[in-house]
Order: sequence, then C-alpha cells, then structure tokens
Amino acid sequence: MQDTIRAARADEVPVLDLAPLNAGGDLRALANELRHACETIGFFYVANHGIAAEISDAVYAATHRYFDLPEQQRLAHRMDERFRRGFMPQGINQHPGYAPDLKESYEIGIDLPLTDPDVAAGLPLHGPNRWPPECPWLRQAAEAYFAETMELGKRLLRVFAVSLGMPADYFLQFCSKPMVQMRLFHYPPQPAVIDGKAFGVAPHSDYGMITLLSQDPIGGLELRKRDGEWIAAPFIAGTLIINIGDLFQRWTNDIYSSNLHRVVNRTGKERYSIPTFFNLDYHTVISCLPTCQSPANPPKYAPIKSGDYLLSRFRDVQKYRGAAA
Repeated sequence: MQDTIRAARADEVPVLDLAPLNAGGDLRALANELRHACETIGFFYVANHGIAAEISDAVYAATHRYFDLPEQQRLAHRMDERFRRGFMPQGINQHPGYAPDLKESYEIGIDLPLTDPDVAAGLPLHGPNRWPPECPWLRQAAEAYFAETMELGKRLLRVFAVSLGMPADYFLQFCSKPMVQMRLFHYPPQPAVIDGKAFGVAPHSDYGMITLLSQDPIGGLELRKRDGEWIAAPFIAGTLIINIGDLFQRWTNDIYSSNLHRVVNRTGKERYSIPTFFNLDYHTVISCLPTCQSPANPPKYAPIKSGDYLLSRFRDVQKYRGAAA
C-alpha cells in the first residue's frame, strides 16, 4: 500500500458548476465536462448543487448525536433483514479478500408503507424506514437531507443523459419508484493499514447508477487512477462528490468507468460521511444504450434488471443473513 497519498488535481477530479442546470440553461458544455470525468476516473465534484448548508449541517449534527449513543442502544435499532433499514454495526460489510470494513452506519430509503403493492408483494429493497422512537431529531434531519439528494439525483440524470447523446429526460422514465438508499456513516479512528487488508471501506466500485457523497472535513476518500496510483479526493467546502457505479458502466458499454475507491481514516479522529446511492426502479432493464454501441463495438453485457443486479452484489459483501433479500 502507498505510504503517502497526494491530493487529486483539478484535471484529475474536476469540480463541475451546476449553475447551468439550476438555471434551466444549455447543458451541453456541462455534459461534456461530465463525460470527460466519467471516461477517465468516474468521479467529479459538484458546486452550486442546491442543497442548503443548514440542511447539510443538521443531518451531520444528528449523525454525530446518533453515533454518540451507547452501542447497546443502537443495536436495538439493528437493520431490518427484509427492508434494509436501520442500524448496521461494524463488521457486517466485507469485500472479498479484505478484512471487514471499519465503519458502522444507519440506512434509510424511499419510505413505503406496508400497504404499497410492491412492499406487500415482497419486492426486495422496498419498504418502510425504521426510526428509533427516542430519536425524533434523527428522522427530521435525515428525511430533509434525503429529499434534497433525491431531487439532486434526478437533476443530475438529465446531465448524464445529455452527455450520452440521449434525450435529457431519458433516465427519468425509470424513476417512478427509484431504489434510493442513504447511509449515515461513522468511521472510528482507524489503526494503520499494515497488511493492506483492513480499511474504513476496502477497495471497491459502487454497484448501481450514481452516488452522491457528502464527506466531512476529515476526508479519507481515495481513488485509483488508471495507472494504478491512489490519490485522495479531499473535502472541498460547498461541494458533493459524484461517482458512477457498475450499472451505469453497463449502460454505456464500458465507455464510462466505474472506478475503484476506498476509505482510509489516517487522522486518528472520528470520520463521518453521508452517501446517497441513487438507483432506478427495480424492474428497469439495464442494456447498452443505442449511442454506446456500433457494429464494431457491440454490447458487452446481457440485459439485466436493476434490482436483480443490486441484490446479487449485496449478497457478495454482506455477512448479514437475509440483509439483501
């Protein structure tokens, strides 16, 4: 493992200004910048993303407060095996070839009642959120931030579509009941990575469409470049980090790159981050886009339903019986 990690340069992980998107202007220049980032490293920052600072500050304050509760109390909120909602203690996620991740989390998603037809039918990853009754402040802050990232995710899908030569609303047709999950992450101080096996999050690529990440000033996110060098994606005030996942790479026939990344908390302090994983409707068939194939470059992947693919990937890394089913 590299002993020293340098910060990414702006030409490696760019900061994209979403002002044209917010103003309803021409998206082509912004889409071209996004495309270059997705073709090279699969990550970029966004500024002027539209999420008010007070909403972000409130969810971080609630996250700190929640993980300051005694672990025994938090274990009473342990993740519901059917709906994947609630507290996930450290040691559950383990990527093949690595030690269990050195983090704990609280997960929410699209809040659906038990009477919802998909929930009643037992469709995986669909259901109600789980809220600790003694923590009303957690629900208030998390729901407000979740709603903002949901809307930002939909707006970003317009830029992604334009970047691929598709109608701006192309992906939005698959967002009637999108599988969006948000996790409040807490990383305790991490011992030095001696054997290259124990990380806050081990090297991996995300599984789905796009991830919208807010990280605290501690930083800790590290990305692997195409040449194998690992670089840091540091905290930049007022921005979020966006990356694409493996399903998006499949849409584009590998034109866009779902990149390896990891989390290493090198500071000796507690770290917090909040990713929102934005995925399309469960039954969305992921198949190569028409603008990403040709007789010389035919589709590389068989079509697959979005939800089926995500479930298969969750089962690969979680040691939580039934968590992904």
